[in-house]
Amino acid sequence: MSTTSDASQISAGAATGRPRPGGLSVEPDKPSSSGGRRPGVRRPGGRDLVAALPWIAPALLLILGVVLFPAAVMFFNSTRDISLSGIDKGSVGLDNYLEVFSFAYFWPIFVRTIVWVVAVVSATVVISLGLAQILNKAFPGRRIVRLAVIIPWAASVVMTTLVVYYGLEPYFGIINTFLVDVGLVDTPEGYGWTRNPATAFGWSIVIAVFVSLPFTTYTILAGLQTVPGEVLEAAKMDGAGPARTYFGVVLPQLRGALSVAVLINIINVFNSLPILRVMTGSIPGYDADTIMTLIFKYIQNQHKVDVASALSVVAFLIVIVIVAVYVKVVKPMQEV
Repeated sequence: MSTTSDASQISAGAATGRPRPGGLSVEPDKPSSSGGRRPGVRRPGGRDLVAALPWIAPALLLILGVVLFPAAVMFFNSTRDISLSGIDKGSVGLDNYLEVFSFAYFWPIFVRTIVWVVAVVSATVVISLGLAQILNKAFPGRRIVRLAVIIPWAASVVMTTLVVYYGLEPYFGIINTFLVDVGLVDTPEGYGWTRNPATAFGWSIVIAVFVSLPFTTYTILAGLQTVPGEVLEAAKMDGAGPARTYFGVVLPQLRGALSVAVLINIINVFNSLPILRVMTGSIPGYDADTIMTLIFKYIQNQHKVDVASALSVVAFLIVIVIVAVYVKVVKPMQEV
């Protein structure tokens, strides 16, 4: 019994630092001189960064040359007075930004840009969820159907837009003829789809959704492959129906894939130019423009590179704010 009691007292003395029987004391463990870190564990420092430079230098140079340098040049040009022939006449401060915000159609164009992004991304995600669910099922010819879904993504965006543009022509357009045959349009020449700002903008949304479907569908399809079959079987055994299983089990598992797909689509759709340029380029005025097409018109029609650069900086900041808010709220990289 005394041996057991002495052992208990020694253990207590080791924990508290109080004297143990026999006049000896046990000092409590002190943090090491390395700041309390475990032996053998070393925080990355300057030497590690220098050692990693040969490996990350190509990526850093690519980012510098493709992203940072053009952004710096764009910002510099936005504060200059650049002539039609490209001669820099000196600094004008923030006058180009004042001209951008004083433009009468800027705020309607800004609102139309937000509508453009929200409509295209929302419709793309909803349709892609259904397509991915279908392509995830086993049926004859599934491989061929999956390959067919890639076609809008592989084809040129300009070519796809031109097919729809000429298909809507009043006299020889196949899409317009079909709409007349099914009774949605009275006469072939009675309505000019690509001559009216509202309808041209609406058809642009349809085309943008069409060309965005493949990427989004395959991203969601990849997420569906990671849903464990045991979880679905357990939900079925618990009596959950198809709708409850999808919204309660499958959809939460797609959070990572879906949030990343939405983020990339927001950036791509916001910066999209070819579709709107082809569909609305012949319409006078600014009633079918977004910020991207307005930048193009500043360069092509008004030959104001400096003002176009200022508008580009504004668009860049808008995208940064949207992405920052989205990442903060949605947290696309967070685990389910």
